[in-house]
Amino acid sequence: MKKTIKILLIILIVLALIVGGLILVRNKYLPLEYQSEIEVCSKEFNLDPYYVTAVIRTESRFRPAVVSSAGAVGLMQIQPETGEWIAGKLDMDFSADKLTDPAVNIRLGCWYLRFLLDRFDDPIAALAAYNSGQGRVDDWLASDEHSKDGITLDEIPFEETRNYVKKVERFEKLYKWLYPGLEKTDGIVLK
Repeated sequence: MKKTIKILLIILIVLALIVGGLILVRNKYLPLEYQSEIEVCSKEFNLDPYYVTAVIRTESRFRPAVVSSAGAVGLMQIQPETGEWIAGKLDMDFSADKLTDPAVNIRLGCWYLRFLLDRFDDPIAALAAYNSGQGRVDDWLASDEHSKDGITLDEIPFEETRNYVKKVERFEKLYKWLYPGLEKTDGIVLK
C-alpha cells in the first residue's frame, strides 16, 4: 500500500513538473498578448484569430514598437506607406507613429491579410505576399516553375519567404493547442 502511494506521488510530481514546464514555455516563447484586439479585428475581417496570432508572433514576437531594418513597424510589421494606404481604405486618420499602437497595428494588419487572402484566393500565396510583396507573388504565380494553375503557389523560390510561411503555419498549430479558448470564426485556417 505504501509503495503504491509513493508511486502515485511520484507520478503526480512528474505530471506537475511537466504541466509547469509547458506553462513556462508557453508564456515565455508563445505568449498571447493583445488577445482582445486580435479577437475583435479577426472577427471584423473574418480571419481566424489563431492565424492572426501566428502572424504577429512571427513578425514581431509581440513587440509593439519594434522596427525592422526595412522600416516595417509594430506587431504586424506594417510599412508606413502601406499603413497610410490601408488607413485610407478604412477611412482612418493616420500617422506613422500610430503603427506602434497595438490596436491600430492589428486592425491595419488584419485588413491587409484579408485583402491578400481575397486577392490571391490561396492562403499560402497570401502569406508569401505579406512577407515578400504582391508583385513577387504575382510573378511566381505566372511562372510554370512555381505554380501549375496560376492560382496556387506550389513552390516559393525565396528561402526567407518559404521559412516565413512554415513558421506561421507551425505557430498557428501551436497556438491552437496551447490556447484553446480564442473566439473562433469561419475565417482562414492554415492546414
